[in-house]
Amino acid sequence: MQGYIKRSSYDTIIELLNNNPAVAILGPRQCGKTTLAKIIIETKPGSVYLDLEYPPDANKLRDPAAFFEANKNRLVCLDEIQRMPELFRVLRSIIDRNNENGQVLILGSASRELIRQSSETLAGRIAYFELSPFLCPEVASNDIEALRKLRLRGGFPRSFLAASDAASMQWRNDFIKSYLERDIPQLGFNIPAEILGRLWTLCAHLHGQTANYSRLGESLGVTHNTIRSYISLLSRTFILRLLRPFYINIKKRLIKSPKIFIRDSGLLHALLRIESFNDLLGHPVYGCSWEGFVIENILYELPGWLAGYYRTSAGAEIDLVLEKGGRRIAIECKSSTAPQLGKGFWNAMDDLGINEAWVVAPVAEAYPIHKKVIVTPLNEVIAKLK
Repeated sequence: MQGYIKRSSYDTIIELLNNNPAVAILGPRQCGKTTLAKIIIETKPGSVYLDLEYPPDANKLRDPAAFFEANKNRLVCLDEIQRMPELFRVLRSIIDRNNENGQVLILGSASRELIRQSSETLAGRIAYFELSPFLCPEVASNDIEALRKLRLRGGFPRSFLAASDAASMQWRNDFIKSYLERDIPQLGFNIPAEILGRLWTLCAHLHGQTANYSRLGESLGVTHNTIRSYISLLSRTFILRLLRPFYINIKKRLIKSPKIFIRDSGLLHALLRIESFNDLLGHPVYGCSWEGFVIENILYELPGWLAGYYRTSAGAEIDLVLEKGGRRIAIECKSSTAPQLGKGFWNAMDDLGINEAWVVAPVAEAYPIHKKVIVTPLNEVIAKLK
């Protein structure tokens, strides 16, 4: 496919198809699911692609049993599966009858928690894969200019690849409008677009800060429980990330509320009307924007690690703590090319008994600043920990 940027997840999804009857690629709208699926389909002769938002394709499934029988032994790709959740029950019997791997590739714009039918009816038959918008290792490498572009515009392909920053901003504004006015109602949620839009903007202003549902509810004139449900919806549709605190059994007064992050940095900047990198440089969100960008890239690329932030009431703090197999690592996000570490960082290192820390900064190459601490580009820390 001309102009196609190969996704780092391609080989993983091929392997999942080879080992499971069904595979679901889930992720936000316009993140590249359809393009990736069509590339995969090209490697499977005779495959069939159906867009369930396109009436002629949806009509082919009026009798799904007959359709799948006619396309037996072919890979069938069903795009926007959340539009026809009743298909999951039929898929179970078809998958069991054929008893082969690689039968169905499902694409959806909502998390598996929202598409409950799949987890209930296809348990043991389906593998899930979350596809993000473009990430640093795919399009930025160690190119500082490309990294700035990705950070400003975010990773949605049409936003990142737009002809100009202005065109990118227009695309993101249209995406936000469409999400509020079309995508959420199509998922069956009757939430006023104005209220959800105001909440989304408030979350952008709170990017990287701890969540206070009561205060958000007061700002919007709704209860804290309503805010909690709305934020859960934004999280389950891949818009927000709630970063939980990292708990450890020590006698410290820990901050226990999750931090709120807008997952795509480009959407964050659109909500805050930041149109250029120069605008970002002079904006109060500059440091938090980098923190969220780094955390999103790391958590997507390292899904097997336990992750959380650490903060005590005494001021000890680490942006991101990762733990896996007895190995505990500190990640500190610094938007400066000459980062400095404060007393709170070192106190947190002592609290957690950490002997390995990475300071992720927009630098060209890694260098040590302490026997336990290395300043590093984003790509390099991901490569080291994968």
